[in-house]
Amino acid sequence: MLRIYLLLCCSLFSFAVIADDDVWLLVDTKALTIEVKKGMQTLETINDIAIGRGGAGFKSHQGDNVTPFGSYRIGWVGESSSFRKFFGLTYPSAEDAQKALEEGVINQVAYNSIITAHRFHQVPPQNTPLGGRIGIHGLGRADEKIHKSMNWTHGCIALTNGQIDHLSQWLDKGTVVKIK
Repeated sequence: MLRIYLLLCCSLFSFAVIADDDVWLLVDTKALTIEVKKGMQTLETINDIAIGRGGAGFKSHQGDNVTPFGSYRIGWVGESSSFRKFFGLTYPSAEDAQKALEEGVINQVAYNSIITAHRFHQVPPQNTPLGGRIGIHGLGRADEKIHKSMNWTHGCIALTNGQIDHLSQWLDKGTVVKIK
């Protein structure tokens, strides 16, 4: 029997439909872990990730160094990234856009562009005042000692090169990523 789960996040309108045979990621920004999940079962846990220098929460503007809370999907895969591999998220979400519009961070045109992209299952614009290019990536040539000692990204989720190589077996365009 196929079970379907709804992942609620941040608001009543933010959810992702997960079937019990779907692989997805749960990023815990307090524990600094990524759980690889299949339905509600944890297949694997990756420890010692790094997040944005500004912590995690609502991204108020581009350059705030905050890792955003919410439900996203992998929107693109960059195999030749300077960070070894880059799995770009569909940030900003419709919920991010709604909050930013209400707070005057973005205008109606930017809001409409983000909503339209999500409606047609496309990557939302990455150049609004909310920023963009948020993803999961490796270190590339960065220093692993720094990675292990502090949160250092501009809002992304970083893993060691070995961890991103290992994680990539589970990931593809469309994979759900919930950040809490």
